[in-house]
Amino acid sequence: MASKKTIEIVKSTAPVLQVHGEAITKVFYRLLFDKHPELKDVFNMSNQKRGVQQKALANAIFKYAVHIEKLEMLGDTVETIVQKHVSLSIPKEAYPIVGENLLLAIKEVLGDLATPEIINAWAEAYEDLAVIFVKREEELYKSKEKSKNGYRGMKEFIVVKKVIESNSITSFYLKRKDGKPIPNFIAGQYVAVTLEIPGTEHKHTRNYSLSDSNDKDYLRLSIKKERGNPNGVVSNYIHSKLTIDAVLLVGMPSGEFILKETENPIVFIGAGVGITPVLSMFKKAIKYHNNITFIQCVLNSESLVFENEINQLINDESRFVKIFSTPLTTDIVGENYDYRGFLSSEILNSLNIFKKSDFYFCGPTPFMANTLKILDSLDVKKESINYEFFGPVEALN
Repeated sequence: MASKKTIEIVKSTAPVLQVHGEAITKVFYRLLFDKHPELKDVFNMSNQKRGVQQKALANAIFKYAVHIEKLEMLGDTVETIVQKHVSLSIPKEAYPIVGENLLLAIKEVLGDLATPEIINAWAEAYEDLAVIFVKREEELYKSKEKSKNGYRGMKEFIVVKKVIESNSITSFYLKRKDGKPIPNFIAGQYVAVTLEIPGTEHKHTRNYSLSDSNDKDYLRLSIKKERGNPNGVVSNYIHSKLTIDAVLLVGMPSGEFILKETENPIVFIGAGVGITPVLSMFKKAIKYHNNITFIQCVLNSESLVFENEINQLINDESRFVKIFSTPLTTDIVGENYDYRGFLSSEILNSLNIFKKSDFYFCGPTPFMANTLKILDSLDVKKESINYEFFGPVEALN
């Protein structure tokens, strides 16, 4: 546990970190990759170029400085990072490397403001935080290794089936290359996938949600083809070059965006490729829960995915609602879709969806921000709101 003096110093630097945090994390990643280019294998370099990871790390560091006296306040943030680290098989040996470069980044950005006293305090604070992460991650590693068909690290999987779902999403069905059963997972979780792309300087690792139920003999990843470069370097390769019998390295299923036990009505909302984790949860929930509303928000019928799968599972006490933001001229309201535009409180009210429901949703950042705003306007309790978002939560405000 950090000393009282260290706690005071770290808390006093919180305002500075709020202002300079992103600049510090940009320098940190530059130093880290210059000295340890092999770590590019486990980072999403597209997110690096877009600044997503820098913002997320800056946000986490700021929260740590603010709550260093009450680390339990960081519970959700810590668990999200831990789950991501475990999916990527980040070794404990990486923490000293990260700490060293983080301190160097603080010195470089803050200059004379980063006195020896401040640097020493942050060194002690970081060491305490690293202990928390390493301990929790080891617990998860052991738990996953002992789970049904579990393992530590990553294993080779082979593509056994490839299905085009829409003009931008394709599903890949994976099985263990060694013939062993797939690992058990909880509906809503994701896996890390590592592959090599010819002509690029390092391996590429991405997290993809599992889009099917957990009672199959395969893992299904439904991946959106992103536009542009570098944003789409991995997804474009996967869509165009990943064929049947292709081999991928796959980590253990991870993530805490999972279905909770409840007697309340359940509302699943998926926008774009964000439908994948909520579809997995829907397939689980529909087996024991009748009062379910599944809402899919897409551009039009060309972007609609898994319609047949959902319709086959919907029962008399559940419903499937489609919202098209830009319907095609051939799309007919009441036939191809139910509402035109974007998700709104008016649509939820017309569906008689009230604040007593449990909500699960995932999608692009604007959709996520809008959904949170809608649920807040309906006075939905915080514990009834469940979502997955990779990035600083402030981006949704």
